[in-house]
Order: sequence, then structure tokens, then C-alpha cells
Amino acid sequence: MDQRDPHRKPKPRHSGPPPQRGRHEGERRPAAASGLWLYGMHPVEAALANPARRLRRLVLTEEAEAALAARLPKPWAIQAERIDRDRLDAMLGRGIVHQGIALQTDPLASPSLADALKRPGPVLVLDQITDPRNVGAIMRSAQAFGAALVIAQERNAPEEGGALAKAASGALERIPLLRTVNIARALIALKAADLWVMGLDAAGSTRLSGPSLGGRRAALVLGAEGEGLRRLTRETCDELVSLAMPGGMESLNVSAAAAVALYEIIR
Repeated sequence: MDQRDPHRKPKPRHSGPPPQRGRHEGERRPAAASGLWLYGMHPVEAALANPARRLRRLVLTEEAEAALAARLPKPWAIQAERIDRDRLDAMLGRGIVHQGIALQTDPLASPSLADALKRPGPVLVLDQITDPRNVGAIMRSAQAFGAALVIAQERNAPEEGGALAKAASGALERIPLLRTVNIARALIALKAADLWVMGLDAAGSTRLSGPSLGGRRAALVLGAEGEGLRRLTRETCDELVSLAMPGGMESLNVSAAAAVALYEIIR
């Protein structure tokens, strides 16, 4: 027999916030409530010209406003706020090279891997490269040499932010940066899409040569400086390749190596 009190009110079904769904592979992290700050003339100009950007606040000095207007004529997609340089230093932090201009915005949404691969060109995969300046410089080279997209790990990789965007010099707005939970699975997906996956390694027995690709579309995997590619990443690549360096240097900075390798792939 049911012994419950018929006059007792039922407890609410949900007593707290709803559970959050996990992110799908390749999906960007959600924006923080306050957004993020981009700074410097090239990153801000590119972001203002990008219709996919959700803009929150544009602050600039009188000199920067004139310089921006000469590069990107008004009206802009958001109303600008005039600010003095000392106040902007206090907002962004001392030592930030902001050139008198900053833009508060949400992170960009990321396309799916399948959609991003519709863009022509090689693919860059970053295996735990953590320095935002290196990632930004790699994106700048990727855009310059016609890469389709850049893939980075969800963890152990820098968030989209001011330092990365400044080093990318506008490329963050022009080339997709996808996030993946598992690099090895991303490489398998690239293979399934008929890309030839090459890991760049100083000890690689094969010299990277664009003509030797024979028209195959390439994915180039770059590892962290010092540590290089992780074991599972290396094992998942189709081959390990190295750069020809007749001057006798043992290695290059990862962003410099990316630029040289991309030039070789497309020549």
C-alpha cells in the first residue's frame, strides 16, 4: 500500500542549473561572459571586417582612430570609444603592444572538419604547441601559403586571445582554427579524407619535397619545441619528414619550420 502523504507537495524536478552538454570534436570553447580582447591595428582591422565576429566594444586613441579610418573607412560595425593610452595600458596590462587600439569580442565559431576541408590547400596540425605567439605566427604563414585550416588540440594549446591574434596579424579572421580532443583521431579523419599525413621531425629519414607529393593533398603535423611529436602522433602519420638544412643547424623554431615546410609543400 502507498503510505505517502497525499497533501505533501512534490519536489521540483530540477533543483539546479541544467546539465551542460559536452563539446563535439572541433567545436570552439564557449565565450566567457566578458568576451576577449584583441589588440593591435592588423588584428582589430581584420576582426572589424569579419562579419562572423560578434563585437562588444571598440576602444582607441585619437591617433589610432585616424590610422584605422585610413585603412578601413567608416562606418565601422561598432561604435568606437575614444580612450587615452594610459587608460588602455591599465585595461590590457603594462607591456602589451596595443598600438592604441583594442576590440572586445567573442571567440569565433568553428566550422566542422568536413566543411573546413572544402577549402583548398594543405592542412596544418599542431601537437601540443602551447605558446600563443608560435600558434599565431604559424597561422600567419598558413594564410600566406594558402593552407586550408589549422587544427590544434582542445587541451595543451592556447586559447584564442590577444597575443595569438597579434602574432597572426589578421590571419585568425581568415583561416579556420579547429580544436580537437584527440590529435591521433583527427589524423585518422584526415587520412579518410584522402590527405597524406606527414609528421615534421628533425630525425625523419625522408626529406620534405613538394614535387615528390605527386599532387597528393598534404597534412603537416608539427610538434612542440623540445619535445617534438608524441609517440602516438608519430605512429599515426603516414611518414616522418625533415627539412633540408645545408647550413648545419639542428632545428628551427616551430613557426619558422612551419613556414619553410609550407613553402616546400606548395612549390
